[in-house]
Amino acid sequence: MNKKEILFGIIVALLLGGLISLFASSWPDGLERVAEDKEFLEKAEVQPLVASPIPDYSWPGLKNEKIAASLAGVIGVLIMFVLGQTIGNLLKKKGR
Repeated sequence: MNKKEILFGIIVALLLGGLISLFASSWPDGLERVAEDKEFLEKAEVQPLVASPIPDYSWPGLKNEKIAASLAGVIGVLIMFVLGQTIGNLLKKKGR
């Protein structure tokens, strides 16, 4: 892949991450719904091993939930790109 293709892919992913997240449902997902229905949601909540950088797609200081979700989508894409690029570079060096 050349740099133009990678840049195009990043731009498309950022647009999708920012736009599609605007349509995310505010309803709980399937597992959370079952936990609510069976009344064990509180028991299932544990302290995570690693704190989420954007818990529940909310962004501190942003009151508008749609903008916060969109920003979370964009930042999630950037985090995954950097993580993937770093792992790829490490594997590339190891293979030499």
